[in-house]
Amino acid sequence: MQYRTIHVEASRSYDILIGRGILAGLGGFIRPLLGNCRLAVLTDSNVDALYGDAIINHLNEAGYDACKYVIPAGEASKCADNLLAFLNFMASSQLTRSDAVVAFGGGVVGDLGGLSASLYLRGVKYVQVPTTLLASVDSSVGGKTAIDIPAGKNLVGSFYQPSLVCCDTALMDTLAPEIYRDGCAEVIKYGMILDAGLYDTLHTMPFDREAVVARCVEIKRDVVQQDEFDNGIRGLLNFGHTFGHAIEKLSDFGISHGEAVAKGMVIAARMAPLCGLCDVADELSALLVRYGFDVGCPYGAQEIYDALLSDKKRRGGNISVVLPRAVGDCTLVTMPVEELAVLLSKVIA
Repeated sequence: MQYRTIHVEASRSYDILIGRGILAGLGGFIRPLLGNCRLAVLTDSNVDALYGDAIINHLNEAGYDACKYVIPAGEASKCADNLLAFLNFMASSQLTRSDAVVAFGGGVVGDLGGLSASLYLRGVKYVQVPTTLLASVDSSVGGKTAIDIPAGKNLVGSFYQPSLVCCDTALMDTLAPEIYRDGCAEVIKYGMILDAGLYDTLHTMPFDREAVVARCVEIKRDVVQQDEFDNGIRGLLNFGHTFGHAIEKLSDFGISHGEAVAKGMVIAARMAPLCGLCDVADELSALLVRYGFDVGCPYGAQEIYDALLSDKKRRGGNISVVLPRAVGDCTLVTMPVEELAVLLSKVIA
C-alpha cells in the first residue's frame, strides 16, 4: 500500500496520509496513535450509501469496535441540532475519554465531527477521513471546526487538531462532477495565493490528483504551522471566502461552497487594482470558467456588504480581505468596512 506522508507540527502533531486505496488500512494507521478504543464514525447519507459498510468492516477487521451515526448530506446538516444529536449518540453509546471520533465525509462531516470531538467530555481524539477533493485539500487539515448558525457560516467553532488525516483519493472517483468541481475552486485558490507553479499546472486538465492534493496540503501545513490560530498569515487561506461566504448565506446555501468561493475570488481580483495592486481578474476568471464555474455574482453590492458584516474576519470597524499582488502572491488588506462598501459598489453591478 503506497501513500505519501505529510507531517504537521501544531498544538497536536499529526500525519496526513495521501494515497489511492488506503481506506482499507485505516485501522492499522489508527492503532499506533489511539491503541485499543471504541470509535464513533460520523458520516452523511451519500457517503454511507457508498462506503458506510466498508469503513466499519475495515475497522472491525483491525479489531476495533466501531459504531456509526449518519446525518443527511448537505450544508444544512452543519447545525446545532445535529451537533447535539451526535453528542447524545456518543453518550448513549457510552464512549469514554479514551475513545475517538472518525469524521468520514466531506467538509460538513469533518467540521461537525471535529467540533463534536472537541466538546465531548471536554475533548476526545478524532481522525479525519475526507471523501471529497475540497475536504482533502482544505477543511480536513488545520484544525478548524465549526457549525453554521442563522447569523452566518462557521460562527460557532473551535481550533482542534485531529490525530490523523487519512485521504484515500480513490473515494473521489464516485463524486458527482459538480462536487469534484467545488474542490477545484480551492485548488485554484492555493495556486493564486502562494504557488504560481501549482497555478500553472492547473491549466492541464485533468490534473494529477494525488500530486495536486499533496501540494495543496503542504501549502496549508506550512501556513498553519506559522499561524495555527488564524491571527496573521493564515488569513491568506480565506482568498475569495469573505465574499464567498456572503454569497452562500444570501443563497440560503443553494450556491455551493466552491461555486461561491469562485465568485468571491473574482470579486477580490477585480477589487485589487482599485487598491493599487495587480489586475489578474480576467486571467483568473478564464481559468475558473474552464473548470465549469459561473463567475457572475447574482447579488448586488449592498446585499453582499450587508451579508458579510457578520464575517469572522471583521474586527471592530475594520475587516480584512485577501487581494492578489500577482498570481501566486496574495496579501491581507485591512480596511474600514465603509471603504469595503465603496469598493464593492465599483466591482459589482
